[in-house]
Amino acid sequence: STMFLVGLSGGIASGKSTVVAVLRELGCAVIDADVIARQVVQPHSKAHQQILQHFGTEILLENGEINREALGNIIFSQPEKRRLLNSITHPEILKEMLKQILKYFVLGYRYVILDIPLLFETRGLTRLMKYTVLVYCDPPTQLARLMKRSGLGVAEAEARISSQLPLDEKRKWATHVIDNSGDRDATRRQVLRLHSRLEDSLDFLWARLAVGTALAGLGGLVFFLIRHFIS
Repeated sequence: STMFLVGLSGGIASGKSTVVAVLRELGCAVIDADVIARQVVQPHSKAHQQILQHFGTEILLENGEINREALGNIIFSQPEKRRLLNSITHPEILKEMLKQILKYFVLGYRYVILDIPLLFETRGLTRLMKYTVLVYCDPPTQLARLMKRSGLGVAEAEARISSQLPLDEKRKWATHVIDNSGDRDATRRQVLRLHSRLEDSLDFLWARLAVGTALAGLGGLVFFLIRHFIS
């Protein structure tokens, strides 16, 4: 009865947000990497201060928050700047993820879903997951949905899709695939089947609570989490 990690990803306009919404309805524990990435760079945070030291105040909005578009333009054209930014933000993101994983462990969840957009691009992350889930849709459907959602022309939409790793390539690496090419009901049924496979009894909830509470006070907490959830 050991809690495990499930990595969830997709592609632009593949419908990952639809799948996440169903999982949340089912009461699943979902940790959103994008939300955490925005939280750790809020004004007065450690990462915010370090980013300003290296990238200057010209990347700030009027309210003091980081202009993600301006910062993105810098790191897009300068790989060394991108590596620098990652070295600042990734430790803070990991720290927050570990805290949330511990919370769900203490609460007795069977598994935790890590919603990570670039899960399959960052191959090292897939090794940390017991299972990986790809939200897939066929290329014509993906193109049509993106054009409808964003009001883009064919060429612009194809360019955005081609900037990402193809879904058919990601599909080879995923342990589970949710095919979102059809309607919402068909997708929901697939999510329900996946959830039933991953979920099991919470008979050991109190044992988890006791262990989690005891470990929370130990100095080696991070090492425990790495060994317990990632090995």
